[in-house]
Amino acid sequence: MMPTEFEFITNLKNKLSSSSDSVARVGIGDDCAVLPKDDQTDLVITTDLLVEDVDFRLAWTRPEFVGHKALAVSLSDVAAMGAKPVWSMVSIGVPEKIWKSDFVDQFYEGYLDLAKQYAVELIGGDVSKTPDKIVVDSIVAGEVEKGKAVLRSGANVGDLIYVTGSLGGASAGLKLLERGERFETATGWRRKLIDRQLKPIPCLKPVPLQKFEQRYIAQDKLKNITSMIDISDGLSSDLMHICRASGVGAKIYAEKIPLPKHFRGITKNFDEQLAFALHGGEDFQLLYTKSLKKISDPENVNFACIGEITANAGIIELIIGGEGRVLDEKGYRHF
Repeated sequence: MMPTEFEFITNLKNKLSSSSDSVARVGIGDDCAVLPKDDQTDLVITTDLLVEDVDFRLAWTRPEFVGHKALAVSLSDVAAMGAKPVWSMVSIGVPEKIWKSDFVDQFYEGYLDLAKQYAVELIGGDVSKTPDKIVVDSIVAGEVEKGKAVLRSGANVGDLIYVTGSLGGASAGLKLLERGERFETATGWRRKLIDRQLKPIPCLKPVPLQKFEQRYIAQDKLKNITSMIDISDGLSSDLMHICRASGVGAKIYAEKIPLPKHFRGITKNFDEQLAFALHGGEDFQLLYTKSLKKISDPENVNFACIGEITANAGIIELIIGGEGRVLDEKGYRHF
């Protein structure tokens, strides 16, 4: 039987876990690898692939949006480690007909525009030809205080579970695109949801910092946080990643999960809205756990406490209307 994407990664990690000469402090299995940089700092590095007709469709998006998203997904991984992004590399493979257009120039415009917002230097990459589809590989490196990278494996029984921002907007935007809506003609709440899908915003401080909102979490008050991951595959899958890495379980409350107010335009059914938030993915918000012994969150920051960590290892319980059921992980999978 063919393994799932996550089973493949776990098997590969297990094959490498016996190595005693690894240079990495943290290797395969977290949002970023963590390597020693100097006496005060660790280096975090991540890489992400975007593949045409798997991660984006040319009929739905723009070249500059593809460039933006390629960098944004990697910046989100760096944010999930509590690190500050520093440099990036991007490689792109395109078919000949795309090379002859202005796609690549516009792609880099979108990539570099986002990089400028976060003071991330593009230091290299590669360009190549592909038979028929566009393939993008983005690499981002960041810095974090030595030994302070926030991992998936630090959650403890009794910790509270938090998310930044609202969940499900990107999935709802994808649903609109599948129904025939397009960025160019969409207005109002439809445009906002499609934006969430095509141009995700990582939870990092822009440069210069213009607002004190959910981006606060990525580089401040990390003493509060015991584990963290970005929500790329969906809340159900990404919370399970934390549970498995930490050897714990979780209980979350449906009514506490923050949903976009624009959902009402797509469906007024709460169960359908909840499915977007639980399983949709690509929100690139941060999911984290915090010890009750730590200080409180600051005011005026867009956080929501949605549950707590339990001793029921590998099991997520979803509470709806006072009744509980086991939540299956149904987030996005490539295979």
